[in-house]
Amino acid sequence: MDLTNILELKKLMRTYGAWPNKDLGQHFLTDKSVLAKMVETTGLSKNDIVVEVGPGLGIMTRELAKRAKKVYAVEIDPKIAEILSTTCIKYPNIKIVRGDIRDFSPKGIGKYKVAANLPYYITSHVIKKFLEEKHKPATITVLIQREVAERICAKPGRMSILSVAVQFYGMPEIVELVSPMAFFPSPKVYSAILKIKVFKEPLFEDINARVFFRLVRAGFGEKRKMLSNSMSGGLGIDKDIAEKLLKGAGVEPMLRAERLSLDDWRRIYLVFNKYLNLSGGKSAQMADQSDW
Repeated sequence: MDLTNILELKKLMRTYGAWPNKDLGQHFLTDKSVLAKMVETTGLSKNDIVVEVGPGLGIMTRELAKRAKKVYAVEIDPKIAEILSTTCIKYPNIKIVRGDIRDFSPKGIGKYKVAANLPYYITSHVIKKFLEEKHKPATITVLIQREVAERICAKPGRMSILSVAVQFYGMPEIVELVSPMAFFPSPKVYSAILKIKVFKEPLFEDINARVFFRLVRAGFGEKRKMLSNSMSGGLGIDKDIAEKLLKGAGVEPMLRAERLSLDDWRRIYLVFNKYLNLSGGKSAQMADQSDW
């Protein structure tokens, strides 16, 4: 069965009484050239294990299975998972996992890679999950909304919490832009193939990641405001102190957070963390709060 043929795809779904779920952001990839590029970008070998998030009808799942040792296909939609078990029946190296990817643990599966055609609403959750796993993947290859991919790959001047976070854990690259016509149903926006080469250890090993991201969140907490104001308000410290600490880190207090590089944030962490520890343990309190 050719699952890139929209007529066949529709017929299959009607047979099972299923249809793309808008609430789950389901847009099935039907373009053969984009499919080939996605699979090529994963860089699979016969010894690789792949975790595919939201495999849908198995359009990419089957191609991954032809190249990899094992594919864990994690699907939350029970009706789609039922169809998947049929379309992938000829591939014994595909294990269908029914459930939410946020509940999936890669512990014990060995070295692995992640591949996915991700809906917008869950993109950051999935990327965050795998970048923060103790057992991290070697690479993450995802087909996501173009705007989100560009935010992830941003440089100083256009940085956000998302770009800082992803670049803290890995090296992202936009491989190819993808037209809405490559999907059924067609989304309203362009997509992009994004590949993240995941670092074995975070970019900076000498810091507490949760405290680091609490500081980053403070810096980005008040859009279009000077960094000194944002850090002051976000951390509950006097503005004069925030300015002094920023200068001590070699960062201009009048800058906005989107202008900073990851090296700037590391210097801010080293100075602010030391001050907060000396001023009553606020750093430890921050470590218990949510990060990015």
